[in-house]
Amino acid sequence: MTASTSNDQPSPLDNPPNPLLIVVSGLSGVGKDTVLSRLRQSAHPLEFIVTVTTRPQRPNERDGIHYRFVSDSDFRAMIDAGGLLEYASVYGYYYGVPADPVRKALANEKDVVIKVDVQGAATIKKIVPEGIFIFLAASSMQELESRLRLRSTESESDLALRLETAAAELEQLPLFDYIVVNRRGEVNRAVDDIDAIITAEKCRVVPRKIQL
Repeated sequence: MTASTSNDQPSPLDNPPNPLLIVVSGLSGVGKDTVLSRLRQSAHPLEFIVTVTTRPQRPNERDGIHYRFVSDSDFRAMIDAGGLLEYASVYGYYYGVPADPVRKALANEKDVVIKVDVQGAATIKKIVPEGIFIFLAASSMQELESRLRLRSTESESDLALRLETAAAELEQLPLFDYIVVNRRGEVNRAVDDIDAIITAEKCRVVPRKIQL
């Protein structure tokens, strides 16, 4: 004899997985923008939140795609209005994550991707501990220094500060759930690793539940 099941009992298979909040962070110069640009081509339908910054726009950057570039006064107005999920001063400029696009995407059951620095990731973890926190790393500190020098956007003193900050940020690894290494010339491999993380999270028996 086989046991019968009631059709009235809800099944976890009846509902789609909960939307995810994916926080991608890492050291300056590790290639976060490049990896996320490639991740946009992923099979996963993801909502990418564009960070707001007061930093000057670089020649290869597009406003509204890589960042939203605003003035100091506009950024402070966003702070005063409570429009930022988190914000921080990094290397003399402000960076912040707008809150409304995150809430709207989650309400529409979309998986959300946020790019922040390590300080910002720590702040968001306090607000949304059920988020997925991914640390993007270079294969070595020597490789990181080489990348920073190749992009030629920092003076020697700024470069030294970024490397010093990177060493301190590596100590914050325990607050992350995953580490993904972005090796030179292997961006697709890093993207595949992030794709695999998202797929695994969607298969959790006890899913994460984002409350924001």
